[in-house]
Amino acid sequence: MSGSGNPGPGAAPCRFAHYFVLCGIDAESGLEPDELAGENFDQSPLRRTFKSKVLAHYPQNIEWNPFDQDAVNMLCMPKGLSFRTQADNRDPQLHSFIITREDGSRTYGFVLTFYEEVTSKQICTAMQTLYQMHNAEQYSSVCASSSCSMDSLASSIDDADATSLAKLQRYNSYDISRDTLYVSKCICLITPLPFMQACKKFLIQLYKAVTSQQPPPLPLESYIHNILYEVPLPPPGRSLKFYGVYEPIICQRPGPNELPLSDYPLREVFELLGLENLVQVFTCVLLEMQILLYSQDYQRLMTVAEGITTLLFPFQWQHVYVPILPASLLHFLDAPVPYLMGLQSKEGTDRSKLELPQEANLCFVDIDNHFIELPEEFPQFPNKLEFIQEISEVLLQFGIPPEGNLHCSDSATKLKNLVLSDLVNDKKNGNIPSNALNMYELLKGNETIARLQALAKRTGVTMEKMTISTPLTEEKDGKLSCEELELRDYKLNVQLREVFANRFTQLFADYEAFVIQAAPDMESWLTNREQMQNFDKASFLSDQPEPYLPFLSHFIETQMFATFIDNKIMSQWEEKDPFLRVFDSRIEKIRLYNVRAPALRTSNYQKCSTLKEAGQLSIQRLVLADIVAPEPHILSCEKQQTDTQSIEQRLMKIDHTAIHPHLLDMKIGQGKYEQGFFPKLQSDVLATGPTNNNRWASRSASTQRRKDRLRQHSEHIALDNDMREKYMQEARSLGKNLRQPKLSDLSPAVIAQTNWKFVEGLLKECRMKTKRMLVEKMGHEAVELGHGEANITGLEENTLIASLCDLLERIWSHGLQVKQGKSALWSHLLQYQEREEKQEHSAESPVGGGTERRKSDTGITLPTLRVSLIQDMRHVQNMSEIKTDVGRARAWIRLSLEKKLLSQHLKQLLSNQALAKKLYKRYAFLRCEEEREQFLYHLLSLNAVDYFCFTSVFTTIMIPYRSVIIPIKKLSNAITTSNPWICVSGELGDSGVMQIPKNHLEMTFECQNLGKLTTVQIGHDNSGLLAKWLVDCVMVRNEITGHTYKFPCGRWLGKGVDDGSLERILIGELVSSTSDEELGKQCRTPPQQKSPTVTRRLSITSLTGRNTKPNAGQIQEGIGEAVNNIVKHFHKPEKERGSLTILLCGENGLVAALEQVFHHGFKSARIFHKNVFIWDFIEKAVAYFETSDQIGDNEEALLLQRSSCKTFCHYVNAINTAPRNIGKDGKFQILVCLGTRDHLLSQWIPLLAECPPITRMYEENALLRDRMTVNSLIRVLQTLQDFNIILEGSLIKGVDV
Repeated sequence: MSGSGNPGPGAAPCRFAHYFVLCGIDAESGLEPDELAGENFDQSPLRRTFKSKVLAHYPQNIEWNPFDQDAVNMLCMPKGLSFRTQADNRDPQLHSFIITREDGSRTYGFVLTFYEEVTSKQICTAMQTLYQMHNAEQYSSVCASSSCSMDSLASSIDDADATSLAKLQRYNSYDISRDTLYVSKCICLITPLPFMQACKKFLIQLYKAVTSQQPPPLPLESYIHNILYEVPLPPPGRSLKFYGVYEPIICQRPGPNELPLSDYPLREVFELLGLENLVQVFTCVLLEMQILLYSQDYQRLMTVAEGITTLLFPFQWQHVYVPILPASLLHFLDAPVPYLMGLQSKEGTDRSKLELPQEANLCFVDIDNHFIELPEEFPQFPNKLEFIQEISEVLLQFGIPPEGNLHCSDSATKLKNLVLSDLVNDKKNGNIPSNALNMYELLKGNETIARLQALAKRTGVTMEKMTISTPLTEEKDGKLSCEELELRDYKLNVQLREVFANRFTQLFADYEAFVIQAAPDMESWLTNREQMQNFDKASFLSDQPEPYLPFLSHFIETQMFATFIDNKIMSQWEEKDPFLRVFDSRIEKIRLYNVRAPALRTSNYQKCSTLKEAGQLSIQRLVLADIVAPEPHILSCEKQQTDTQSIEQRLMKIDHTAIHPHLLDMKIGQGKYEQGFFPKLQSDVLATGPTNNNRWASRSASTQRRKDRLRQHSEHIALDNDMREKYMQEARSLGKNLRQPKLSDLSPAVIAQTNWKFVEGLLKECRMKTKRMLVEKMGHEAVELGHGEANITGLEENTLIASLCDLLERIWSHGLQVKQGKSALWSHLLQYQEREEKQEHSAESPVGGGTERRKSDTGITLPTLRVSLIQDMRHVQNMSEIKTDVGRARAWIRLSLEKKLLSQHLKQLLSNQALAKKLYKRYAFLRCEEEREQFLYHLLSLNAVDYFCFTSVFTTIMIPYRSVIIPIKKLSNAITTSNPWICVSGELGDSGVMQIPKNHLEMTFECQNLGKLTTVQIGHDNSGLLAKWLVDCVMVRNEITGHTYKFPCGRWLGKGVDDGSLERILIGELVSSTSDEELGKQCRTPPQQKSPTVTRRLSITSLTGRNTKPNAGQIQEGIGEAVNNIVKHFHKPEKERGSLTILLCGENGLVAALEQVFHHGFKSARIFHKNVFIWDFIEKAVAYFETSDQIGDNEEALLLQRSSCKTFCHYVNAINTAPRNIGKDGKFQILVCLGTRDHLLSQWIPLLAECPPITRMYEENALLRDRMTVNSLIRVLQTLQDFNIILEGSLIKGVDV
């Protein structure tokens, strides 16, 4: 994050700049091709890259920020040296870079690249020789490619072609006698904080001094010495004025309660990307995806990267951050971790030619072409449209079109196509002196000018600079407009950042309430960091508005959010993180102004209200400098001493003065001025600062070191070395342990070490993710069993599964030999499938769970589903809804997880070692045997829980189902002579009525995904001699996921037997996928004397041999529990509710509980050898109500009772006359369901308890004849009045009330 680089010990906090660096060509070693930068010998020598070198850097080294020569050289000149002739564009270019150390601290580099004439005869001759060789090769290849002889070739080229060829050769060549050769050189400042504008001005003034006709007022050493040793860092909340070569420079630093320092103009970021694109990329960064920025211009890469990370406040990017990726580090795109990297696009290469190791989770940002490619699935930022609207209002106030400045990308594209413009220079990235006129930018984007320029270049005519760029000499107007522009950019920066910060303040205003402060002290917290839950995610999400959940559930799983919460917990014991301090103070303000009750979360958009005040302080600081340097003068030693003392005092917040550049004690005759050439600097005067006299540096350094030692001592006083080591590795948690590639050393050993870190990181991430998925899911299931409270939502589960898919994609793309397709996992699966299908005639895939069929004692079986990785792939390949490889891989992962085969399938996939060796490099995660085994073991642990992550996501696909009807053979015939039918219903719909083929008990059918299955309706038409049918149960299996449901029946279907039902509604239960033998036991019908299969059918009056009846207490308890379960169901979020049908009609449902009540004290089951059912009592009651109504009773108290009687009779008659062949018990079930839905049960129960038939049909001790019991039953049933109960269609089909 900008400005988050924490200065180390020593005088680091005091110095404005740490190093001054000069890079360029090494005259001694000459022209060395730069293989690492991607050598291309097809290109002409002027277009090739050559090795650059750090020619000088001052001081030699700083204890708190060691100089990394390789890294600085790589980032100052990422493409190496480039050569030009007088015909080429040689405008200076400015870019910046960042170096992130392993501890996460950062330093910034600001580089001005310019062209200097080559004076070395050797180098000019070498270039001429390279050209002769190149032209000879080109000539021979032209000849070779032509089939005709030289003569015919010459005669065939017409005049126009000949002239264009000659032009091309003249233009694309170097002639030592005619051309002047120029080579790139760069000057660079390395600073602890990103003062981009100040450094840019200083470097441009330095460059002007070199190219100006007049020598500078003082030798350049004076200015470099001054900025390195005598210009202090402005303290927080203060501004600083120091002097460049020609004019003063002002910079300012935000105060402790303001947004952190950010000096990169956000205007450019919005112009380059456009508002809509920027918000999408910003969302991808927040969700820690892999972000790859792509542009020809280094400064654009840096501006966009720094701009977006600045807007993350109060969060900070925690992963690999390399805004400019040198060509030699391209292998780093292989990193299987979230990253934010910038890649320089080569001339003329389009996106399609760019080979990226992994794209499943990649956000690709083509800055120059105003184009982004987003990952397939990711949630949108909350209130995205209103957010975009608010930002666009701010942009329009500053005259910036929200869709971005398209012409800047057009001009870049045109320039890219020019043969000679190697460095795109659109003058929008600080590549010109600070006094550029705005008109310049308008002209640069102008198509006519661009065409003229291109034409002039093609014809070899050199254009005078003054035609398009502003002169370097200062003009008052120019200076004014530049300062105004800078001030405008600063205001815009602050206002845009306020809008973004305000969004997070609103979204996380109550975050503190959900932080779990579990540890008593820092030591125990650090020791147990990994095991501890530090944020109550489920409660936080339950408190958020519904539309925010998809984004927030992903975001709170990120490393940046975890670090933010860790910082909050750590703030109990040590100084608050600066970002957290500012954020918390903003939340305090919101509370003071809004006084909002935390529980009342709304998704109403609240705009930023502080835009007007925002930035007033900063702008005042820029206008009124706090720290002013005295006018130029020559200093004596004594004078210098007092000035340095005052610097030290002012740094202690007494006063501030920056010393003006002054003459140094230099050798006469050295550093002689020569226009256009950067002088050879005298290293002895620049190597060290004024140490003896300058007490500021030494004293502050020693006190700072002493402070640091004390702080470290107190921090770790209780931690021994092992624990400190553990803290360093574990508490920093995943992703942080490799923030940045080591730029300097590129030996194979270092690359291997880096990859090893990745392998360890991936394994750790897998362990954490599977553990989190298990704990959350187990918690959820424990609740359903009645142990504890639920703490995972369907949404959260989906988030965790999506992040598992992402992890598997990253593992499969680590160390790939050759990339094929966007999904590395799917590509591996396809190659495996191809090999297996060739060998399919030989050994078949192993079959899961033995080869037996699932048996019941009837011998009817459900054939075992074959476990096959290839078969599951084919299921996914047949899904026409999925169009991409990434989508197919995700569907396959979800399917395997639901089938509890993910670990087994992946083990099988990786068992083909020949294929793994062909696809993966030796260091790849999938070829590290021990880690791979541990990884598969972690995935195996997910088999402990049930997921429906495939069924619940792909709701529109066609699924084959298989059903088997299992009759009780001992008591009835296995096959009925009538025409049986079946209808299967699930949470997503039903199959419709399907005829079962005659003499068959098994059938397969295909229909749209039914979701989790809930009921089966089964019946027949009672035709033929053997129509009566005793059915034990129905089994239905989803042939894709393998989920098998059992629908117990244990009743007769037929007239004149049992309750005379020709159809029954059966309630399903999921059969756990255990071994076949156990399944056999589960399906086997118990002996007859132990009563039918469903335990709740104690009410079946036709079978006498039953176990003990439940007593009155148990029956009342059962009612309470059934009602309580329904109440709980409605208190869950809608997406998490299970099946209401099971709570009503299932084993311990409301219907079963009420049956027990009605059966208690019911008189003899048989009267004159005829079965008596509860429904018989209901019908007698209806007959009484209908006759008593006719007698009439005019008392007012009975009006309500009469209307209840009417309703009751209406419902019972509707059920009796329904065109369904439902038996008496089935009718009672429908009555209870309808009474529950319409909130009538509590009115009906007292009517039934008081009607005369009750005395004839119930014994005196029956529950229904006990007034107290009836009253408590009514009270319990009244608790259901508040709920909107929607019944499944299959339960009340055909009943019209």
